[in-house]
Amino acid sequence: MSDLGPEQIIRLEHDRVVLLDQRRLPDEEVELECRSAAEVAQAIRDLAVRGAPAIGVAVAYGYALAAQNGENLEEAAAVLLGSRPTAVNLAWALDRMRADPAPEAARRIHDEEVERCRSMAAHAADLVPPGSRILTHCNTGGLATGGYGTALGAIRAANERGLVERVWVGETRPLLQGARLTAWELEELGVPFSVIADSAAASLMAQGEVGCVLTGADRIAANGDTANKIGTYSLAVLAAHHAIPLYVVAPTSTIDSETPSGGGIPIEERSPDEVSTRFPARNPAFYVTPADLIAAIVTEVGAHRPPYSESLPLATIRT
Repeated sequence: MSDLGPEQIIRLEHDRVVLLDQRRLPDEEVELECRSAAEVAQAIRDLAVRGAPAIGVAVAYGYALAAQNGENLEEAAAVLLGSRPTAVNLAWALDRMRADPAPEAARRIHDEEVERCRSMAAHAADLVPPGSRILTHCNTGGLATGGYGTALGAIRAANERGLVERVWVGETRPLLQGARLTAWELEELGVPFSVIADSAAASLMAQGEVGCVLTGADRIAANGDTANKIGTYSLAVLAAHHAIPLYVVAPTSTIDSETPSGGGIPIEERSPDEVSTRFPARNPAFYVTPADLIAAIVTEVGAHRPPYSESLPLATIRT
């Protein structure tokens, strides 16, 4: 069983941030070097690094690099903050780094994020019954978090307990992060899986082939409304119709307690060219899943049940 180490995903060297370029996976394992905060921000915008926790780690390293380089830190913060609008971990990491822009502070954020993933994965695995067929969406493994993973970490932990029969991996349009990245990680870990077209989820649920749905989150509002990769809302509606629990697995750094509901979460629209270079297109990258469609939100603290306005732990997000 292969374990992609946190330092292989992203790290800060003395004069650069080095990250595994996720645009090139699974065909090539290529590292991308960033030598300024602006280059880190560009890597985030271009999805060379992605996933809310991993974005937070990248921003922490980018800010520390800017401090080392003698860059204007307010300008560095502004360019990093503008790189992706939906993932709240970005603002959380910047808030932490403004108080201490040292490389050691950024590495602590990275180490803490990985440990949070391990803890929440163990809590979420407790919700998985033996012989489970789990459907997951987008990519929530070590690539998305800087190490181990949130929802995919839970699948990994459940598989280590012998609870997983098969994982259904939604291809995740428009960028195929499920078919490219989640499939690659599961293959490396030796977890049994099959990639499915996103539109095949309903048929599998109707045939009794899905026991639960596990996803991550880019931002969770105070009431439990959750922004995640486009298509998650559809899965939540389908799961509710078929009486299948949908669990969201995410760190407390993803909870935005200052945003009361999903209506206040900014939704990123990406270039239409990612959908079609020939015809007019719309390309929302995320959407909000209402809290009443989520069976539990699992953080490193434990599994939280509705009403989420009472059960979710307080976060320290500043946006």
